[in-house]
Order: sequence, then C-alpha cells, then structure tokens
Amino acid sequence: MDKYVTGAVIRKLRENKKMTQEELAEKIFVSSKAVSKWETGQGFPDISLIESLAKALDISVIELLSGEDIRNENKASDITKTKFYVCPVCNNVIESTGKALVSCCGITLPPLEAEVAESEHSIHIETVEDEYCVTLEHAMQKNHYISFIAAISDRRVQFVKLYPEEMAQARFKIERVKSIYAYCNRHGLFELKL
Repeated sequence: MDKYVTGAVIRKLRENKKMTQEELAEKIFVSSKAVSKWETGQGFPDISLIESLAKALDISVIELLSGEDIRNENKASDITKTKFYVCPVCNNVIESTGKALVSCCGITLPPLEAEVAESEHSIHIETVEDEYCVTLEHAMQKNHYISFIAAISDRRVQFVKLYPEEMAQARFKIERVKSIYAYCNRHGLFELKL
C-alpha cells in the first residue's frame, strides 16, 4: 500500500456527507477527539477502522485509501471511451466504460494510454464477409507478445486474449467498430481508429 488515508481526505468526505465529527465518530465507535486528530494530521485511524470508516463515508476502502471519490455521473456510459487496465503482477486485463478506480493484486492500476499503432505494432485489417480479420506482424514469444486485441464500437467491446507462441490475430464483427486496440506486454497499448 503506497498511500494511507489522510486527514484532509477524511474531512472532505465527511463534509461532503454533511456530517459532524461527532456523527462520524458515533458511526465508527470512536471519540470525536479521535476524528479531530485524524483531520488535523495529529494521528491516523487504526487499520482495523478503515472498513467501517469507508462504510460510514459511503465509499469503498480503495477509494478511501487513494483519496479519490469516484462517482460515475454519466449514467448512460460511453463505450467508445472504454479504458483498459493491466495488472503487472498477474497480467489480469480489466476494462471500464466510465471513470473507475481499479485495483488488482493490491496495486491501484492506471488506465492504459493508447499510442498510434505503427512499425512493429501496426494493426492490419482485412474485411472477410461481415468481420474484420485483424493481424499484427509482431513477435509472439514468451517474454514479448501481444496480450490482447479489442474492437470498440458504440454498442460493445469485443475482446480476444492472446498467448505467446500463437498468431497475433483476431476476428471481430464489423458492426459500428470505431477503434481497434492491441496491447504489447512490453510497449503498451496501441490504437487504430477506423
């Protein structure tokens, strides 16, 4: 854990909930003096209180520890703004269509930033009937490979997980596809806009 909840975060979240220090203290069974000490930086809540503190402030533990209050105000969502996250420990791939705080293996993951697909990361598309056949001329070795290819439309995310020693290719339904993404385990995320 690279951060620990700060007094400024506790105060901000408590005030956003229009709660007094006394009201917060009652909810988590501590004294109002303890809450005051946390908020003024004279102490920190015991780790055993973090879960009940997060619940009282109506956020997740990870949001509390990161200092960010994530609220998806765009209830309709916009799939074309899909973000990908890759865990450096287990290689888990996570996607979100809205603002998110993503964690895996105890690490808060940043969203991947896509670069324009070029050179060895060039994405080639061939139309075959009602599908795109997507290929990359990229090494597919155990320590350097394309981990996934995804197609994003305004309606859905099509995702193909790849593994070393297989071809860097995938097929996707053409319907309304706006972007194709490919993730290299060494060099990151690449995008081809259609």
